[in-house]
Amino acid sequence: MKNYELTYLISSEISETETQQLQAQVVSLIQTEGGIILEEKMPFGRKLAYPVKKQSQAYLSCLVFQLEPEKLKDLEKKLKEINQILRYLLLVKYPAKKQKATAFAKKPKPLKTEKEKKVDIKEIEKKLDEILENEPE
Repeated sequence: MKNYELTYLISSEISETETQQLQAQVVSLIQTEGGIILEEKMPFGRKLAYPVKKQSQAYLSCLVFQLEPEKLKDLEKKLKEINQILRYLLLVKYPAKKQKATAFAKKPKPLKTEKEKKVDIKEIEKKLDEILENEPE
């Protein structure tokens, strides 16, 4: 079984009690397909960024459940038959992973070795003079 997340918009033309009944209907659809509900968020009203099926407001609801991948198509067919659902999005939900260090994370600065320590200019000039004096002509 895989974890899925179903987010859907319910028409604002129905009452809040009817949205809860619709939520129960969707939950029963998932359970009849052999799914297990893991998380359920109750529908709440939202103003939409753009009209969906000529509606500017809708109820938003979200479900997280487990289901066999073979039964997903049957569930989608049944969701499309419900006229009050304006639009839905069905995603595969992966378990949360531990976050790794990103490119934006600060990396520790390496410690300077003896070779990388600052050298005085006078020392450099002395060494250059020595090298130039010892050079064969």
